[in-house]
Amino acid sequence: MVFLLTGCNTSRQKSASAEPGNKQETNTTEDNMTATKTIQLTRDQFLEKVANFEKSPEEWVYLGDRPAIIDFYADWCGPCKMIAPILEELAEEYDGQIYIYKVDTEAEQQLAAEFGIRSIPSILFVPMGEAPQMAQGALPKDAFKQAIDEVLLKKS
Repeated sequence: MVFLLTGCNTSRQKSASAEPGNKQETNTTEDNMTATKTIQLTRDQFLEKVANFEKSPEEWVYLGDRPAIIDFYADWCGPCKMIAPILEELAEEYDGQIYIYKVDTEAEQQLAAEFGIRSIPSILFVPMGEAPQMAQGALPKDAFKQAIDEVLLKKS
């Protein structure tokens, strides 16, 4: 499965509004000020919750207890801003079935480099017991749902 739509080149400058020190487990939206279901990850949290590629560099060993989506994004990226509410909706819709993680590529430059992130958004789909699959660009909600159902949850 390969998706390629709209993306931002990561060589662009970040906006002044980026807050790299903000490492909350839950976020709030400006519209409704409620807690969200997406989970912000630092590099250390990634190594602990997703995959410790330092300990097992030769093979992917997913550490989670349910499938995941990992959104590599930046605050200044237009397409990243477009898919953020979609990911929030999906986190609510698939609550308890999958994790949706977010990695700020500006704050976590080392992790982004280790994954070879050159354009954003880059979305890593992580099924249970299989190799992850990377997609680039702003995907529509129906494409996310199809990938979640077919790749992550194995609903045919």
